[in-house]
Amino acid sequence: MAENRDPYEVLGVSRDASAAEIKKAYRRLSKKYHPDLNKAPGAEEKFKEINEAYEILSDPQKKAQFDQYGSTGGGPQGFGGFQNADFGDFGGGFEDIFSSFFGGGSSSRSRNQPRQGHDLQYNMTLTFEEAVFGKKTSIQYTREALCKTCSGSGAKPGTTPDTCQNCHGSGVVRQAQNTPLGRIVHETECSVCGGTGKIIKEKCPDCHGSGKIQEKHEVEVSIPAGVEDGNQMRLQGQGEAGLNGGPYGDLYIVFRVKPSKLFRRDGAQIYFTQPISFVQAALGDEVAVKTVHGDVKLKIPAGTQSGTVFRLRGKGAPHLRSKTMGDEEVTVEVVTPKSLNSRQRAALKEFAAAGGENVSGEGSIFERFKKHGKR
Repeated sequence: MAENRDPYEVLGVSRDASAAEIKKAYRRLSKKYHPDLNKAPGAEEKFKEINEAYEILSDPQKKAQFDQYGSTGGGPQGFGGFQNADFGDFGGGFEDIFSSFFGGGSSSRSRNQPRQGHDLQYNMTLTFEEAVFGKKTSIQYTREALCKTCSGSGAKPGTTPDTCQNCHGSGVVRQAQNTPLGRIVHETECSVCGGTGKIIKEKCPDCHGSGKIQEKHEVEVSIPAGVEDGNQMRLQGQGEAGLNGGPYGDLYIVFRVKPSKLFRRDGAQIYFTQPISFVQAALGDEVAVKTVHGDVKLKIPAGTQSGTVFRLRGKGAPHLRSKTMGDEEVTVEVVTPKSLNSRQRAALKEFAAAGGENVSGEGSIFERFKKHGKR
């Protein structure tokens, strides 16, 4: 990432964004610019920049350091602004300051600290009615879990891992170099233990020393009434196993709602179109109207025009995580008959005459053809 590029700007999130919002933005952008999916020029560099930004904002210590100083280097602009820093925090003199900036600070202590496992995403498809009323169901998915045979240690039952003698359990090897500016300490991952700080002589027969296995996991899900397409639900601890004894990650369920053939929905409001005849619109009637809660009677006043909207209180969808219900808006549509029998035609002509209308009644192509003749 460019030296002074703001990680919040890179991920497109505000400074008060939650960890979940930061994670969501990172997932969206990393998928968009992944070099395997995006072959456009500059996509790979953008992908690296996104990962570097997320590395800062997902680490509480780095995030706090950036929020305070505007960089993760310990001062307002990398090495600038030292006059405002409290050197006492480094626990030493000038040499230790440079040691912290070049990898000799807390990274060796934090490398083997417990870390939460990766989050997972599960896409669930619901019918229109299931989204309105909610339901309980069980889902299955594959996740990385702690090996039950070795309890995540990676060692054969009855044995324990040994501390790596090369890094003395830290997972890193430190090399010091004296320079005119002071002593600089570099840290590299221990090549003997792979950064774990442990050596497993007798590996677990099931996980082969990794401490984790792929398992089919089942969990019961209570879908709240009123969810909408695109809503997501977090199930804490149902993601993948953590590192170094850290907690499991979370599972995010993303809902996809199938459209209804009858209804349209916007939040808790449901919309329905009710066809009525010309006679029902003119004389008035009582009709059965469909709702997600069952049919209800609706009184159509005499003289109702096509497009008139009626509101059925409490016949919509529930407000999410609330007991209150939305409404259903019913739009009446006066349907004009496509064909008439002789009695209907005569009655309509009589109706027109009674109103002083002179209607030719040339309703079909055949009738117009007969009247005007061939040209």
